[in-house]
Amino acid sequence: MIGESAGFIRAVRVAGPGREFLPTDEPVDIVIVGGRIADIAPTGNLRPTGVVVDGQGGWLLPGLWDHHVHALQWALVADRVPLGDVSCAREAAAVMGAAPVRDGCRVGTGFRNGLWPDETSLEILDAATGDVPTYLINADVHSVWMNSAAFRREGFEPVASGVLREEDAFEISRRLNAVAPEIADGAVERMARAAAARGVVGMVDLDMTWNDEPWQRRAARGFDALRVSYGTYPQDLDRAVAEGLRTGDLVRGAVNDLIRVGPLKAITDGSLGTRTAACAHHYPGDVGNHGLLTVAPDELVEMMTRATAAGIECAIHAIGDVANANALDAYALSGAVGSIEHAQLVAHADIPRFARLGVAASVQPEHALDDRDMTDAIWAEQSAQPYPLRALVDSGANVRFGSDAPVAPLDPWAAIASAVFRTRDGREAWQPHQRVDIGTALAASTSGGSTAPAEISPGALADLVIVDADPLTADERGLRAMPVRTTLLGGRVTHSA
Repeated sequence: MIGESAGFIRAVRVAGPGREFLPTDEPVDIVIVGGRIADIAPTGNLRPTGVVVDGQGGWLLPGLWDHHVHALQWALVADRVPLGDVSCAREAAAVMGAAPVRDGCRVGTGFRNGLWPDETSLEILDAATGDVPTYLINADVHSVWMNSAAFRREGFEPVASGVLREEDAFEISRRLNAVAPEIADGAVERMARAAAARGVVGMVDLDMTWNDEPWQRRAARGFDALRVSYGTYPQDLDRAVAEGLRTGDLVRGAVNDLIRVGPLKAITDGSLGTRTAACAHHYPGDVGNHGLLTVAPDELVEMMTRATAAGIECAIHAIGDVANANALDAYALSGAVGSIEHAQLVAHADIPRFARLGVAASVQPEHALDDRDMTDAIWAEQSAQPYPLRALVDSGANVRFGSDAPVAPLDPWAAIASAVFRTRDGREAWQPHQRVDIGTALAASTSGGSTAPAEISPGALADLVIVDADPLTADERGLRAMPVRTTLLGGRVTHSA
């Protein structure tokens, strides 16, 4: 059935946006014509046509989106050493020393050293890894720990800690991600199929590269697993403008309507784990360190104004409260349209500005739980609100969910569960006053976000997912393990269990 275009869906219960338009909660049949929903009626009242998908009483939702993915970097994680469970620098070094060598080096990913009892150093990593170039990428991707052999290989001057941060770290990631096109495209295809198996129909790809080129190539090869909106970075803004790229346009050479130009992505500060997020108050034990603004406020306004004049929307990375305030100011001054990515620490006075300015809050609910212990320790003295999910929703902001994969796995059900319950692994709920209801979480996981969700109604795109349990009544574990039966993209089956 995968790859076939459905003309009829039998016996499904509608859950999520669109449910309110139906007279009962009983199963319905759905007719699909030209990739859109043509009719909905109680089961047995419509004539089946074309390929029939039997919903067997499952629950039908609008297809899910991940609004923040680093597609290739996430796709390559499967070939890298997982470090999410290591508890100190020496353990991480030992794991890497025992790891297999691939393409002449070792690459690990996902470590979180914000609360480690020991410090990273060249000495520790060299002793464990020898002369094999070794790279450990932080979970937040804002720092990379390397041994001396890696520093020599990359032509960087060694530092005693072994750690490169921010732009230097991003450059190392770009080099490690520069694999042959056939390897890259195969990995992205597998990643996209895995995402479809979790009910995903679309993603915003913010890989740190000139994304127009690989997506042109994938489009020409007939990539059809997901809808894709791909970003451009400031170093390529002039090129994007010169080549006429505009947000929403189809990628050049497209053979279908799935891949489109997305926003300008600008990173304006660092991260919590690297202690470089730009904050009003200094980091504990480090007086004078308020984080790092990587784009000056006036430069940000000028950049966003140029993008807006060229028809390119914006996606501004801001984690600390100072960075968020600057980003909101820049939206107000430039007239730009778009989002703030992450919005992890926001001053109370700035929360209502998202809705007033029409700026979407593109957030990653899993990060709140990944970072809860670091937040309680590192941001304990901050006066702004950390991970203010419910506050943003209540203010009227359009909230969109994502994973920031590979920072968190590309699984919208994990994001939904974290947003609704603010817990996992049996721990007590963290900041439960920032929970949102399941309806809001589902809406935030669709293409339009919480205030403009995709709906199941006649005329809507047939981007749909059928699941085997009612998400509106599922508990936290049930949401995380949600069994996905069928995913349809414009009526075409991309996953079938």
